Amino acid sequence: MLVNSFLRFMEMFYGFFVKIGSNLQSVLLLYVRLTWGHQLFLTGLDKLKNIENVVQLFSKLHIPAPTFHAYEVGIFEMVGGILLVLGFASRIITIPLIVIMISALSLAHAEALAGFQFVISPQTLVLQTPYPFLFTALMVFIFGPGRVSLDAWLKRWISHQPRF
Repeated sequence: MLVNSFLRFMEMFYGFFVKIGSNLQSVLLLYVRLTWGHQLFLTGLDKLKNIENVVQLFSKLHIPAPTFHAYEVGIFEMVGGILLVLGFASRIITIPLIVIMISALSLAHAEALAGFQFVISPQTLVLQTPYPFLFTALMVFIFGPGRVSLDAWLKRWISHQPRF
C-alpha cells in the first residue's frame, strides 16, 4: 500500500489509462478482424474465380500439385476471412492462414525478404500484399478475437451452462 499521496494519485491516474486501453483492445481487434477478414475473403474469392491464373502462378513458383494448392489457398482465405469477421474459431483458423501468408511472402514475394533488406527498409515488406493478412492473423492468434466475437459469446454462454 502506497503511503505517499502523490504516488497514490499517480497509481490511480495510470490505472485509469490502463483501463481505457484495455477496453479499447476489443474495439481495435474488431476493426482489424472486420477490415482484413473481409479483404481476405475477397482475395480468396478472386483466387477461386481466376483459378487458372493462380494455378499458372503456383506452377511458375514450383509449388507441387499447383491445382490442389490453388484451390486450398483460395478456400482457406475465403473461409478464414468469414471466420475472422465473425470471430468464430478465430485462433484455430489463424494457424493455416499464418502458414499460407508466410509461404506467400517467401515464395511469391521473395524479393522483399532477400538479404534481410526489410530490417533496414521495412516498407519493402510492409507493402507486400500478404503482410497485412499475416499481421492480422498473428494479432488474432496472440490476443484472441476480442470481446465482440462469437468466440467470446460462446465462452460466456458455455460458462453459464450447468456442469454434469
